[in-house]
Amino acid sequence: MASKENRSEVNDFILIGLTDVPELQVPLLIMFTFIYLITLVGNLGIVALISWDSHLHTPMYFFLSNLSLVDFGYSSTVTPKVISGLLTDNKIISYNGCATQLFFVGAFATTESFLLAFMAYDRHAAVCKPLYYTTVMTSTVSVYMAGSAHICGFLISSILIGNTFSLSFCKSNVVHHFFCDILPLLVLSCSDIHLIQSVIFIIGSFTVFFPFLVIFTSYLFIFITILKIHSAEGRWKAFSTCASHITAVSIFYGTIIFMYLQPSSVHSVDSDKTLSVFYTMIIPMLNPLVYTLRNKDVKNAFRKAVRGQQLQLDYLYSEREN
Repeated sequence: MASKENRSEVNDFILIGLTDVPELQVPLLIMFTFIYLITLVGNLGIVALISWDSHLHTPMYFFLSNLSLVDFGYSSTVTPKVISGLLTDNKIISYNGCATQLFFVGAFATTESFLLAFMAYDRHAAVCKPLYYTTVMTSTVSVYMAGSAHICGFLISSILIGNTFSLSFCKSNVVHHFFCDILPLLVLSCSDIHLIQSVIFIIGSFTVFFPFLVIFTSYLFIFITILKIHSAEGRWKAFSTCASHITAVSIFYGTIIFMYLQPSSVHSVDSDKTLSVFYTMIIPMLNPLVYTLRNKDVKNAFRKAVRGQQLQLDYLYSEREN
């Protein structure tokens, strides 16, 4: 652990942001505000809808509500600070504020990865073991699985934060990013970073590949089961229950694979920032859209909620007229 004096050499950081081109500030401000509003309404709307409609009180939608809360938290950790910086041109973030932001970014990202894995297992149980689904995926099991995803997220993030902010930052306080991320912070350290790099590699590999292995194995058995179904209608019905989750997984892991498997020749700070915009802002916005547009149960629940609200407004209007 670095001494208190070493750790206090930097009291705050300067986030360089996405771009320093003045002409892009207003368009970016409008775009990120619009994205954040959709993210807020979409994710909190799904949570409210699932809580309101008893037909959605199933393990699948329980996990979806958890995913929506994580996406809302993930976006809220980064986007408001970016919007504030574009509005006021104040790009300073305190030492503790940077540590807090990095902690929640890591926690929410890790939790989302594990939640997607547990949602894949839930779909595997629904398709491959339909007769035993209610006994395999009980409400207690669902709560334990979701709870373990959150615990893993916050535990892993705590380890990364403890290692990162035990370093001495004395080279500079300028972070070449639009939020506090581990790799841009390591560049600023004048401590030996080999240990933390190894920790990041080990934890990062576990966080990505273990959930991916669960997802891959679950869908392998799902596809084998679907191929055994004789009727085309039966195959489509089984596949449609997984379509939204497959889309969400493809977006999430597609971004990660693209980011980490880029050739070093095209790898740059700008490309990292662009991809970071995608997984910190765009993905949390897309997930509720994917589950709303591609999911019949959610769409039906939304229509019922709208009709109920309309009937209530009509009743209030008629009472006022009388």
